[in-house]
Amino acid sequence: MSGVANPEKALTDLAAAAGLLATWTDAAGDRMVVSADSLRTILAAMQLPAGTDAEIADSRTRLAQDRAASSDFITADALSRVDIPGAGGLTEARLIMEDGEARTVALAATPNGLSFIAPETPGYHRLEFAGRQVTVAVAPPRALTVEDAAPGRTLWGTTVQVYSLRGERAEPFGDFGALATFAAAAGRRGASALAISPVHALFLADERRYSPYAPSTRLFLNGLYADPAAMFGATDDGGEAGGDLIDWATAIPAKRDRLRKAHDAFQTEADGPRRADFNAFCKAGGADLHQHAVFEALHDRFFTESEARGWQDWPEAFHDPDRPAVIAFAAANADAVDFHLFLQWLADRSLAAAQSAAKDAGMAVGLIADLAVGMDAGGSHAWSRRADILNGLSVGAPPDLFQPTGQDWGIAAFSPQALKRSGYTAFLATLRAAMRHAGGMRIDHAMGLRRLWMVPQGGLSKDGAYLTYPFEDMLRLIKLESHRACAIVVGEDLGTVPEGFRETTGEAGVMGMRVLWFEREDGGFTSPDRWSKDAMAMTSTHDLPTVAGWWKGRDIDLAVELGDMNEAERRAGREADRTALWTAFTDAGVATSVEPPAHSPEAVVDGAALFTAATPCELALIPVEDLLGLVEQVNLPGVVDGHPNWRRRLPDTPDALLDQPAVKARIDRLNRSRPA
Repeated sequence: MSGVANPEKALTDLAAAAGLLATWTDAAGDRMVVSADSLRTILAAMQLPAGTDAEIADSRTRLAQDRAASSDFITADALSRVDIPGAGGLTEARLIMEDGEARTVALAATPNGLSFIAPETPGYHRLEFAGRQVTVAVAPPRALTVEDAAPGRTLWGTTVQVYSLRGERAEPFGDFGALATFAAAAGRRGASALAISPVHALFLADERRYSPYAPSTRLFLNGLYADPAAMFGATDDGGEAGGDLIDWATAIPAKRDRLRKAHDAFQTEADGPRRADFNAFCKAGGADLHQHAVFEALHDRFFTESEARGWQDWPEAFHDPDRPAVIAFAAANADAVDFHLFLQWLADRSLAAAQSAAKDAGMAVGLIADLAVGMDAGGSHAWSRRADILNGLSVGAPPDLFQPTGQDWGIAAFSPQALKRSGYTAFLATLRAAMRHAGGMRIDHAMGLRRLWMVPQGGLSKDGAYLTYPFEDMLRLIKLESHRACAIVVGEDLGTVPEGFRETTGEAGVMGMRVLWFEREDGGFTSPDRWSKDAMAMTSTHDLPTVAGWWKGRDIDLAVELGDMNEAERRAGREADRTALWTAFTDAGVATSVEPPAHSPEAVVDGAALFTAATPCELALIPVEDLLGLVEQVNLPGVVDGHPNWRRRLPDTPDALLDQPAVKARIDRLNRSRPA
């Protein structure tokens, strides 16, 4: 590169303008520098080539044009001063409130344009001046909180993996019908919330794609969770109940066959209330829903023919939803497309029934949906809305003490430029989809609202860089959508957390997560009275050992089986941790004996639940595995074949599980600690 006095600065200036951090601080506190080659590769994937002086200049111009285009959508906090870039010479404008009321607002000159005071009423309002229309998304001070949902109360609830449930019918894995049964059972026993695993659409034709955190799209639901009984009543074709581990290779085809039979039967209904409801659902879903159904039908065809994983492996004529070949395919395969529309309708109504069951059983919050951090680059969203996505980059994590080579999660993320350019349409659609039938939303890897570690496709994680996102805008939209959906918001803020992140999200009413294993100080476990009030307390998570498993050292057993050479050191450390944990329990008054139990972990499971419930956190969630005292954990991160991730089923139906004497006593103690 030549022609400029400082070509390295020109590159880093472009990177900074695009939101890429050329330097970052690692887990050890050391300053790391991203190489020039990595910056160029990532910028190229962002459609901002930087190989020459001319390319850098063109990319800077394109960024400036994007900023100008995005000024027609502005976010603001209620009663705050709002800047309007690029405007001038005016003293007033018309503000059309979302409810249609028209107001005159005063405009003040600023060095870069104009400003005005946002109204006190949250909503999507329209500012009109000088022939322009600017959408002003005004956010309330905070997202909906537990205090809003249940004034004066501290709540407890549980978490569950939907597929793990056993309902009233024999099924190879849990679905929304089983979820409704479990929610009702937990609600009747005093639980106020039920956090669930992600239920985003996967790839229906591919039995190997069952991880809930690698969705095809987050705008639609996993059709396999649809419960025909929710709309058509119970039948006798549920199939086998299945064992302790789900065999997805047989379970998915069996459920697909059952759903196809339900669709075939529905096709005979020419009219009636169900057909009218289906037609209304399809109309409301619009082009996005139709294109998702077409994608699924195409994926079924090409996966069956050649095991094509995503749209990139299809013939080029099918790479765009507007191509003639795609339109012709949809017309020739109308029944296949209709089947996937039917699945989305049935899944949507089934999930709505589960939330209704939770609320009817007395839950103040009900379901808490889980929003995955990204989506598969070969999936439905990336195919139908490619401009939303950063193509050629995947989300991961930088090298750290635990993962020296870093991580590449193999999932795509939104483009920050596209978000701003489009008025955040994809982000808003994603939030609304997550909260549509829930009383809360958990944002996986919430730090991604501020920055994501992006890895070039085919490259190594160490060659990645942090890409920043429009954090303030996205946080305001979360606050606004939270109130519109009457849903609380939890941000998973575990791991490397950027400075000030927790403080900012806490002020915005987004609860963080505090997990027993990580709450430590002065060589021991943090006293419950010192846990953060504006966070959700948990004994463990799906990625960590259960309480019983941790106490018995099951996670260490697994590590040794997988080749960990530090067994003696880890077991000695665990012995010290057991003593520290029991000491914390006795100090907090949740343990009944001075000495920890020698063999059975039951007393430890009791202590962990009560310890977590004793915190000032407004919501305490005890994962169902800990409520039941189970040993095996749900997922072992980073392991593909050495652990049955996303396959474990609960041992019995909800009433049978929750009425076990030890479990019932544990729930009674939770209810006394956090009374309804």
